[in-house]
Amino acid sequence: MSTKPFRAPNMASFFDNVRASRLRAMFRRGELGLVALAVIIGIAAGLLVWLIGAMSTALHVLVFGVERLSSSSLSGWVVFVGPMAGGAVLGLIIFILSKTRKKPMIDPIEANALHGGRISLTDSILVCLQNIVSNGFGASVGLEAGYTQIASGVASKLGTKLKLRRGDMRILVGCGAAGAIAAAFNAPLTGAFYAIELIIGTYTIVTLAPLIVSALVATIVIGFIGGHGLTIDLFDASRVTAPDYVPAIILGIICAAIGIVLMQAVSFIEETARKSAIPTWLRPTLGGAVVGALALISPQVLSSGHGALHLNIDADLPIYMLAGLFLLKAAASAISIGSNFRGGLFFASLFMGALLGKIFAIIVPFIGYGQTAPIVYAVIGMSAFAAAIIGGPLTMTFLALELTGDFQISVLVLAAVVTTSLVVRTTFGYSFATWRFHLRGESIRSAHDIGWIRDLTVGRMMRADIRKANVSMGLSDFKEKFPLGSTQRVIMTDDDGRYAGMVLLPEIYADPMDRDPETINLGTYLHYKNDILLPTMNARQAAAAFDAAESEALVVVNNKIENRPVGLLTESHTLRRYSEELEQRRREASGEL
Repeated sequence: MSTKPFRAPNMASFFDNVRASRLRAMFRRGELGLVALAVIIGIAAGLLVWLIGAMSTALHVLVFGVERLSSSSLSGWVVFVGPMAGGAVLGLIIFILSKTRKKPMIDPIEANALHGGRISLTDSILVCLQNIVSNGFGASVGLEAGYTQIASGVASKLGTKLKLRRGDMRILVGCGAAGAIAAAFNAPLTGAFYAIELIIGTYTIVTLAPLIVSALVATIVIGFIGGHGLTIDLFDASRVTAPDYVPAIILGIICAAIGIVLMQAVSFIEETARKSAIPTWLRPTLGGAVVGALALISPQVLSSGHGALHLNIDADLPIYMLAGLFLLKAAASAISIGSNFRGGLFFASLFMGALLGKIFAIIVPFIGYGQTAPIVYAVIGMSAFAAAIIGGPLTMTFLALELTGDFQISVLVLAAVVTTSLVVRTTFGYSFATWRFHLRGESIRSAHDIGWIRDLTVGRMMRADIRKANVSMGLSDFKEKFPLGSTQRVIMTDDDGRYAGMVLLPEIYADPMDRDPETINLGTYLHYKNDILLPTMNARQAAAAFDAAESEALVVVNNKIENRPVGLLTESHTLRRYSEELEQRRREASGEL
């Protein structure tokens, strides 16, 4: 008889679980639930953007004694030592993380493309911390990467707690990024389309409402607590005529070509550093020393360049100064990213694009076009160069519209950014983020969800209850063990259990066998000796293997070394599961689920 004391059920815990289940059901029920979550994420994004910006500005004041670092007139040892000291601090962080965290940290694009919108909040905080250190000590990187990382991490954590579906998780990550970019630039349309083009990868009616709501709420929040976005006054520069489209398109082509060179320069520096004997933790210090040396020439290369853009957008500078500043900023940004400083090139690309536009404005009269104000070309170059580096032509078009408030200029910008995007995609094929994924061996060209195909593996689809026999078995014993109709295929193994081939049962019983059965070797009936599947293969790879082997079924082995059969997969089942998953993704995108 049991002597355990009777324990009354914990009713408080029971009701808490019921309430949690009802809460999850409410948010999983449809679009209104996602919109409600978007409000929460927008509030969080606005507050986080303000906090990160304040922390970075505090570091600027602490280290350099100024708030607007890139528009200051600093010189001397402080501009040289600042980035190097930041590199040393960042190197210490990298060294500690290398000992404690082995998994690579993923960003929102990779999370939505491969992991169904799942981002580690801890990793996001660490990435954001590294971004603040990098920017705060003057490295030539922007805070936009930290903004989107932490806001998307919070959104992903919220979705995980509510156990949302894969499609809803991806939308929430997009809401985090939309709110972050909207708050950073005081530009809700820019934030929403940044999420659509770069974080989610597709536009649907279902995604639009949550993204817009998150971006609007984040903009309102940052406005209440004192955030200031970038604005550009064009005055009387808005008169646009048909001939103005020709130089805008030419400028778009130039921005595409230079943007490709810059992306390859960053990867070249990273590859050179990787092949060198310099430890990973030491690279930021050395990179900081180089950035500091460039800052001795002009402090405008420091940090993301917000102040420098304000300083130069209306300034009347000669072409050699503009070109020199562009080269310095490009070199500083490439070295900062290549030497393991954390951050992005969003705002740096806007600054460099504005410089390119002003250089082009000086040259354009010599090709017969001189009616448009230089500041207009600065806006066009700013948007086109950012489209080349970051991607997202509509994002950059809306950014120009929200910064200037001028629709006519925005149409010129649209012509330029579409040209830039077309040239980059047809000649290079990647934005800066997806190019870095490509260098790591990932087949990501956008945030479009391809992770589900990787999750649909052979190991998940195969049948494990396979019929096996030893290839040395006699034919009579084989027929006794496997009578006609008992199965279609038998997996044959060697004496050591390694896969030897597949026997088709109907083929054996159809053989007239005009010789002694005891002299017949089962090895003569083996098929697909070298055609195997691995549990880690995805459905697309499996389908290709079926086509190559011209087989309706293939054996699954544990690995290519041991080669022991663990399952069987048919082509019909693979194609059916693939079609079911495709239909699931279609229904999620259209809002049917």
